Amino acid sequence: MPSAEPDRSKLTVEEIARRFHGDMIPLGSKFSYFTAMPVPEEDLKQYLEDPIAALPPAVCKVLPAVEIILVPFLEKNNGKGADSVTFEKPHDHRHVAASRSVGDAAATLVFAIKDEDVSDYHYCFYSAIAALVAGSLATASREQFFRVLREELATEMHGEVDERSWHLKQALLRRQTNVKRETKLFRDYALQSFEDTLTLYLHGICCDIDVETGPRQMPSRYLRKRLEALVALFPPPDGYAVFPEHLKSR
Repeated sequence: MPSAEPDRSKLTVEEIARRFHGDMIPLGSKFSYFTAMPVPEEDLKQYLEDPIAALPPAVCKVLPAVEIILVPFLEKNNGKGADSVTFEKPHDHRHVAASRSVGDAAATLVFAIKDEDVSDYHYCFYSAIAALVAGSLATASREQFFRVLREELATEMHGEVDERSWHLKQALLRRQTNVKRETKLFRDYALQSFEDTLTLYLHGICCDIDVETGPRQMPSRYLRKRLEALVALFPPPDGYAVFPEHLKSR
């Protein structure tokens, strides 16, 4: 089990990415990993093998090389630089579950796993993957998903799948008359909506999850249409299903 315990002074995410770049353990052709603390082999399966195995091949194809580092805790530096890795639990208002550093050679994803529930970790993992995909998505694929969003906006569909895209959607609706027009406001919203929806999609492939209900949640028929668009762009790997009827047919 590869691991190391560096000195207990704080390291930024960029520093730990540089320090352990040469110590990464390959995990398939795209991924490699390192643990900055001892992690049992059975836990590595939950943290690494299972969530990576559930990634659609088309998602892996567009990803850069991805280095995953598992650490005890991460501390937010409140805009004063990169997040820091720490071995002592930070105050709640400064605690973050994940951070990333994207360099020329690889994207480094750092996850705080001490005292974290595995289901929360999986959400953070897929959110980080979705952000990388959103940043490198081909124009044709992006526009395919954006067409779905424009149809929603045309029907004045209420709701979103997560807080980040919800707030950007509200800004778009408040500040732009023709909400389907290609502007910075629309692109910011649409890319975040893609990222949030892809997070939900990937998480749903790997795990049995429930979509939270609430006043900001989009109607299920519209969510289904988004997920169908993502199935067309990124079909799940063999042996995995997205919708219940697909599961029954396997």
